[in-house]
Amino acid sequence: MKRATLAFLLLISLTVMLSSSLLAADAVYPTKLFDDGKARFYNYRSHDGTTIRYFIIKSSDGVIRSAFDACDVCWRANKGYQQKDDFMVCKNCGKKFQTTRVNEVAGGCNPAPLKREITGSTVTIREKDIQEGAGYFKGGK
Repeated sequence: MKRATLAFLLLISLTVMLSSSLLAADAVYPTKLFDDGKARFYNYRSHDGTTIRYFIIKSSDGVIRSAFDACDVCWRANKGYQQKDDFMVCKNCGKKFQTTRVNEVAGGCNPAPLKREITGSTVTIREKDIQEGAGYFKGGK
């Protein structure tokens, strides 16, 4: 019984240490998930119920990039992007953007950049950074 209790307390201690160093609401993904170069689309539900969409992709230059599934021009249409080969294509206006430009170019119809951190074998997107894109998805930027 004492061994089980000790193991349980150790598990709780490790959980507290890990949760204090990385917020539970942060999105963490293994980098190998993006090795195939295909965009992965994700939804984040904010505290007010807004669904914030974003994608992560490893571009042809080997860099893992992230962006909101919206832009400064077409966001009101709420259509986002789709991947076509090495391009992200706006589903509203049809403009194409090289994946190597995601996170590099902002404004216009470019996918709105989303900060990400790459540490070792993980990609982390902080909750606060995701929340900054809420305006693209709730009717007012």
